Amino acid sequence: MGIQAFQKTGNTVVFTAGVSAPTPVQAISTTLGGNQYRIINSGTTVVFLGYGVDAATATAASANVTSSGAAFPLLPGTDEILTFVPNAYFTGTSTANAVVYITVGDGV
Repeated sequence: MGIQAFQKTGNTVVFTAGVSAPTPVQAISTTLGGNQYRIINSGTTVVFLGYGVDAATATAASANVTSSGAAFPLLPGTDEILTFVPNAYFTGTSTANAVVYITVGDGV
């Protein structure tokens, strides 16, 4: 069984992380249960990614992590494929503006 390359199965969304989290965006899959996301932090600072089943959960989870927190830290310039809930909402915070692109799909 071979490794399947990442295949886009939904929309690409974008937001600009800053000191305050922007309005969350939803990455919607065209396949049932699609829950993998290609996430690119094109900025030069760490983004604390908040995600969840709704906008409120994503916003609450996006706070900068100082000792413990729900956010997922994305290093500057990273391109990650991560697994979250299907049709997730995303937002994030950072010490400086950083553009984050998220595409829903399947594979590695």
